[in-house]
Amino acid sequence: MADRRLQVFHAVAKHLSFTRAADALFMTQPAVTFQIRQLEEQYATRLFERRHAGISLTPAGEIVLEYAARILDLSDEMEIRLGELTGDMRGPLLVGASTTIAEFMLPRVLGEFNALYPQVRARLIVANSEVIEGRVSERSLDVGLIEALAKNGALDSQVCCEDELVVICAPDYPLAEAGGPLCAVDLVDYEFISREPGSGTREMTDAYFEAQGVASSQLKTQMELGSPEALKGVVATGLGFAIVSRAVVEKECRLGELCAFSLNPPLKRNLYLVHPKERFQSRLVTTFMDFAHRKLKELNA
Repeated sequence: MADRRLQVFHAVAKHLSFTRAADALFMTQPAVTFQIRQLEEQYATRLFERRHAGISLTPAGEIVLEYAARILDLSDEMEIRLGELTGDMRGPLLVGASTTIAEFMLPRVLGEFNALYPQVRARLIVANSEVIEGRVSERSLDVGLIEALAKNGALDSQVCCEDELVVICAPDYPLAEAGGPLCAVDLVDYEFISREPGSGTREMTDAYFEAQGVASSQLKTQMELGSPEALKGVVATGLGFAIVSRAVVEKECRLGELCAFSLNPPLKRNLYLVHPKERFQSRLVTTFMDFAHRKLKELNA
């Protein structure tokens, strides 16, 4: 296994932040600072310049970063290949998923994967698409499932299934009387409950309204919320409408708690599996990606 101090250094160098590196590594900030101090003492040189505005790499730090990336990649590859000699599928699997996918699609996928491979220890990290993409690119996650095509050129994006976004509101909200499907211009007179910036759903809805000639300033945005569950809870009170994945509201629509209407034209998106392009992929990661790809297509058929 590679020196833990190199792993910590690599995270700090990529984030240029002790705090963000600590979050990504699930460590405390003092523990991260201690590991960096030890590495600097070992090589008798400063690796970071500390300023009020943040930190930057010193020339020595640039050299260490170059070698640390190569050492960590080789260490991962060695451990994976040695582990595969046993023929067993085992070990940690770090999966990141955007909120919608994590809450409403992935639990069944992970459950069935664990039933097939009980020696695998899957860990799920939930955040919006932008955060998950960042963590996959910095290699603190093996694979990510997100709601928009990855913007980082170092990542490979594979379409895993199609998802439809629909308008939801309470049954007694005035918009419910209009029925569906609904055009973008039909929505400007009603209160809008939106997802937060960085969300794949927010990115898709913003682009949809713009393509339909509706400026963001025309929408009566009441609040921005960080999860589909929060959106559903607020919409159920009758405060306004929201746009969410159809998979999110199947149960509530069945129970008559919410109404869902398609948009005209329909708003559909692809969901993506993302992973680093150049990184060696273990048999565990490739097996999970193939499994998740197949199961998500089945669930959304």
